[in-house]
Amino acid sequence: MKAAVLGAGSWGTTFAQVLCDAGTPATLWARQADVAAAITEIHENPRYLPGLALPPTLTATTDVAAALEGAELVVLAVPAQTLRENLTAWAPLVPDGSLLVSLMKGIELGSHKRMTEVILEVLDVQPTRVAVVSGPNLAREIAERQFAASVVASSDKLSAQLLQRACHTEYFRAYWNTDVVGCELGGVVKNVIALAVGIGVALGLGDNTKAMLITRGLAEMARLGEVMGADPRTFAGLAGMGDLVATCSSPLSRNRRFGEYLGRGMNIAQAKEMTIQTAEGVTSYAPVLELARKYGVEMPITEVVGAVITGRLSVGDAAAVLMARSAKPEWYGTE
Repeated sequence: MKAAVLGAGSWGTTFAQVLCDAGTPATLWARQADVAAAITEIHENPRYLPGLALPPTLTATTDVAAALEGAELVVLAVPAQTLRENLTAWAPLVPDGSLLVSLMKGIELGSHKRMTEVILEVLDVQPTRVAVVSGPNLAREIAERQFAASVVASSDKLSAQLLQRACHTEYFRAYWNTDVVGCELGGVVKNVIALAVGIGVALGLGDNTKAMLITRGLAEMARLGEVMGADPRTFAGLAGMGDLVATCSSPLSRNRRFGEYLGRGMNIAQAKEMTIQTAEGVTSYAPVLELARKYGVEMPITEVVGAVITGRLSVGDAAAVLMARSAKPEWYGTE
């Protein structure tokens, strides 16, 4: 089985490494010629994973047609808001029958569609041909071949298991399930909660605050997922709690770092300049809130993050606004 990974950022490059290490030959498509050349010639991605040796079997190209030729797995690892435009251009080149895999953790602005929904719409394929990878996947640690695990999900059990076999290695353990909705929502909402945790860290708030934000953030994720048809068990697993803990706890997380920049007083433009790659939560908070309002779901942490990003609330007032909410039962629906 041959794979094409479209997007040579840190996670795209790392997942391509995982595929190669699992015995699945992979070709990376990179936008920058210097990145493609370095991956192929010196087996390193100096822009996104400096100092880490990539498999000699991994090659890269700036020619998307060459990357896609003969691919049975097509892995999409571009920023969420660019997916539709890129995929529309690439559609004639995507091999018939290939399994389309999303590594992206975002919601499309305007349409409120998850990434797999965008793929289905643009390419007009059956859901059985689409899968998603989600979990606590801090790219640099996995590129260093530290032990990690993730969920590979497709509505079709056989597709999920095929992807599992393609990326299962001694250091990267893949679990399969069929809850695409839950896996995607977990990957999106955790980025927004990580922004809140980053702000709290910058303000000098401690582990109790961090634990509160993570736990109540999980509640927001699960409430939205439940009304959108997700399996509640997903949010207790790798694509829910696992991803949330890693993203909120690690300074390697770009969304947490972005939150820290905001907490130190930087504006959005300054924080973006400091963040090499896209912090998806900065954009995804808006469609997440629109989905929450559509389904009548309370997401107070997400609301506060949105107010900070849009300048309607100062960083210093964010915690006070959350803590001023009326007392409630821990479990919604409790009398």
